[in-house]
Amino acid sequence: QVQLVESGGGLVQPGGSLRLSCAASGTTFTINVMGWYRQAPGKERELVARITNTGNTDYTDSVKGRFTISRDNAKNAVTLQMNSLKPEDTAVYYCHVRIRYQSDYWGQGIQVTVSS
Repeated sequence: QVQLVESGGGLVQPGGSLRLSCAASGTTFTINVMGWYRQAPGKERELVARITNTGNTDYTDSVKGRFTISRDNAKNAVTLQMNSLKPEDTAVYYCHVRIRYQSDYWGQGIQVTVSS
């Protein structure tokens, strides 16, 4: 069974930085896509950033230039470096992986709060 373990959330002031990490275990298949989604209160879950096993990345417009996603294929781990954080980045962030192009797995979610 695939398991995702997230870490790194917390409270930060506007303009600050946080790094989210996610490690996947329980699979021997290539993880095609690793990424982060977020869900703010009263809003739908949205894609923040994702990265393929070949290194192609995709970001939602609101985080471009501020967030950077990276992965370590050998460790099945993905990291989201978040800089210049804004109050509107406040949300629960979820790690997501897709395996064999069809199986989706989610982390339990980690709170990120940007507030002064």
